[in-house]
Amino acid sequence: MEMTDGQQLRGAYEIRRRELIVEHRDLETAIQRLADDPLHDQIALQRMKKRKLLLKDQISWIERQIDPDVPA
Repeated sequence: MEMTDGQQLRGAYEIRRRELIVEHRDLETAIQRLADDPLHDQIALQRMKKRKLLLKDQISWIERQIDPDVPA
């Protein structure tokens, strides 16, 4: 049985979503480690936090594409 274009796209979204979630989790761990260091680099920490927010936005966008809120 062949997958439709919609099914292929959904599968690609699911794969990308999982990749982003792993990166988001890893970044959270790195941020925590850096913040725990009393001599941490504030600029690096800010950049990491911005990246984490961007990842969260991307994850949310993909989730909306996979399961859009369609009014009944």
